[in-house]
Amino acid sequence: MAPATNDCVSFTIVANIACSISIVLINKWLYTEYGFPNVSLTCIHFIMTSLGLLICRKLNLFQPKSVPILKMIPLALTFCGFVVFTNLSLETNSVGTYQIMKTLTTPCIMIIQTMFYDKTFSTKVKLTVIPITLGVTLNSLYDVKFNFIGLCFATVGVLITSLYQVWVAEKQHEFQMNSMQLLYYQAPLSAALLILIVPIFEAPIYSFHGALGSYPTNVVLLVLLSGVIALSVNLTIYWIIGNTSPVTYNMAGHLKFCVTVILGVIVFSDPVSFLQVVGIATTLSGVIAYTHFKMGEQAKSVLPQQSS
Repeated sequence: MAPATNDCVSFTIVANIACSISIVLINKWLYTEYGFPNVSLTCIHFIMTSLGLLICRKLNLFQPKSVPILKMIPLALTFCGFVVFTNLSLETNSVGTYQIMKTLTTPCIMIIQTMFYDKTFSTKVKLTVIPITLGVTLNSLYDVKFNFIGLCFATVGVLITSLYQVWVAEKQHEFQMNSMQLLYYQAPLSAALLILIVPIFEAPIYSFHGALGSYPTNVVLLVLLSGVIALSVNLTIYWIIGNTSPVTYNMAGHLKFCVTVILGVIVFSDPVSFLQVVGIATTLSGVIAYTHFKMGEQAKSVLPQQSS
């Protein structure tokens, strides 16, 4: 794969943040106003993603590459594990605890890549994790409550999420596939596995309430719109991870968290305290520092290549 330019990376990260925030707002509306099941909605997202990629293939936007399906199953399984344990963490923990535990994904990815994939990170880049973790903690401090079961679910969720994001990058490089080519195989596999999981975790509301039939038309349209946006979110996630790194994608996620909190205040009139404002500012400072250090490192690595 050809290296991506900084402009492409910046544009894709902005697109990912815009699409992710849009889908968060739509999903929040579906959850709070209509009680739409979470895992079922994720399953619909991947069905829509699979259909969208089939259309893209028909339009010759990409050419699928042959890859053994068995090699894709671990990626699909880790995705399903990430969805299940993230939801279990959110269900058994307070929102504050859930957010704080999520910040551990970035250092966990660094550890996995260092130990198993011979990746190295400069001290400056490692230190940017500190203000980000501190900022999210300050923002979530109002609602921190630990319990053993919730902590177990959150810890497993962090480990599986980290492994999933590392494998997204590794599989793209291993098979020399772009984001569309990899997602073309992973999306239907994940959808099929989620269909098996839905009855276990959402048995009382199984079958999507009669395959969406019992919902008003506006809700069905919102679900379909959410699925279309999910295609864009999934494609940009894979592109960012494949062309930069899982750590860079996580930094974009922290930025997305800050923007989502700010929009929650503006759109939903969510209350915000001074401590939360300080937390958002601290998190943003860590993301900006990471961006600055990474761009500096990339510039230094390009200079020797140009000289030679």
